[in-house]
Amino acid sequence: MFSLQGAKMLQMLEKSLQNSLPESLKVYGTVFHINQGNPFKLKVLVDKWPDFNTVVVRPQEQVNGSVSRARFPAAIPGADMTDNLDHYTNTYHIYSKDTESCQKLLGSTEVINWKQHLQIQSSQPSLNEVIQNLAASKSFQVKHKQCFLFMAPETVKKLVPSLLDEKNLSPNSSKHKDINHEMFKLSSLDVTHAALVNKFWSFGGNERSQRFIERCIRNFPSFCLLGPEGTPVTWNLMDQTGEMRMAGTLPEYRAQGLISHVAHTQTQVMVKTGFPIYSHVDKSNKIMQKLSHTLQHVPMPCDWNQWNCVPL
Repeated sequence: MFSLQGAKMLQMLEKSLQNSLPESLKVYGTVFHINQGNPFKLKVLVDKWPDFNTVVVRPQEQVNGSVSRARFPAAIPGADMTDNLDHYTNTYHIYSKDTESCQKLLGSTEVINWKQHLQIQSSQPSLNEVIQNLAASKSFQVKHKQCFLFMAPETVKKLVPSLLDEKNLSPNSSKHKDINHEMFKLSSLDVTHAALVNKFWSFGGNERSQRFIERCIRNFPSFCLLGPEGTPVTWNLMDQTGEMRMAGTLPEYRAQGLISHVAHTQTQVMVKTGFPIYSHVDKSNKIMQKLSHTLQHVPMPCDWNQWNCVPL
């Protein structure tokens, strides 16, 4: 694998990945974030350049708990890959045009550390066969989670206009409930709110997930509504791939259109900065599916995929 370094190469990769949307969405969003400053200090690998078949975005290797000191002198809080049980940090984002060669590449210990608990994310369902084959050959347990993938209409119009059916976009259908602006104040999340977000995140609820949420709050834009007591009652947070994730609302404040208001506001703000706006929704979560349709988010022809891998 070849490590892409320098702004020119990474910008070329971003442009090339745009031509493969929506299947490349998770990797495209991650590379976009890298080109905005790489706050998670991620590393981009390709099988060859410039005519690549496979792209793998992974964390930087750690040396004594800190990233290679030549480029990043200071240790990064919560980013220690030496924790072999932290699959939130040990996360790989993959896009491939050739699944056969992809399996060979992913099997290399130079690409993925298969001795760790890790997770792989991709918007390519076809990678499931590749990862299941690797599981059989390398003796690890894999749990595959597949969700619906949605993209904001403004992002679709900019990046993949062929997927936008403007006939079905009614100016009135995207309206969300008005909220009591005296009771609820728009704000952003603070690191002290990480425990609250972690409590309601379906992928979280543990110490390592809370550290991951803290990193996201420190590094990426977040939006929330503060309730009468001055604490968040609903929120939406972006991760290192640019995806809007970890949304939640306190049970006593649900069914008031609060999360719709936050999601709509976040979309309008982030679109102006050029960020791709997309999210996944669990296939059993009918409420969030309805919200996505209300906001006119466009369902993608491919799925959101996550594989949690644990060595046996």
